[in-house]
Amino acid sequence: MSDVFDGDGHAELLSPHPGGREIDLPRAQAAAAELLEAFGYRLDDENIAETPRRVAAAFAELLTPVPFNPTTFPNEEGYDELVVATHIPFHSLCMHHLLPFHGVAHIGYLPGERIIGLSKLGRVVEYFSRDLQIQERLTTQVAGWLQDELEPKGVGVVLEAEHLCMSLRGVQKLGAKTVTSALRGVVRDDARTRQEFLALTTRTSHDQ
Repeated sequence: MSDVFDGDGHAELLSPHPGGREIDLPRAQAAAAELLEAFGYRLDDENIAETPRRVAAAFAELLTPVPFNPTTFPNEEGYDELVVATHIPFHSLCMHHLLPFHGVAHIGYLPGERIIGLSKLGRVVEYFSRDLQIQERLTTQVAGWLQDELEPKGVGVVLEAEHLCMSLRGVQKLGAKTVTSALRGVVRDDARTRQEFLALTTRTSHDQ
């Protein structure tokens, strides 16, 4: 997939595999087969025979971000208030247990000289979610990318998620939510802006 520029924004195609990571599907399929056998399942069972292939394909999909061009535009109108997008759905895989965690992201930024298409906020969350993750790192990665790409006056990212490694195993607390935040610039340092951002994300969360 090649870079696409529309003449208004600067863009750099985000790689489908951050850090040059490569997926070896045949090896993953063999490993899934060995795992099933280690748990006592017979691969000659008609219901399980294709499971290793499906497992390998499923994990490959979950761990492969969709590349995209994060096009930005000049802030020609000089907009200087918060831009906030709430309840952006996401899912990722816990790097400790390989079980999913899922929830919503709330993202806000105070524009500087450039703004970003609103749909790209969701794409950024999805891009960093398609990896083995912990929620804290995912939160800071999204905030850091927005800070570096847009150079805004401030950024705020809040993630709310349910972790299946906590819901289905261990303490088995179904429905428990983990909330993480990353604040940058005036969203962190200016009390009024920070309160406004957190009030917007808290209010919309309570409305759901």
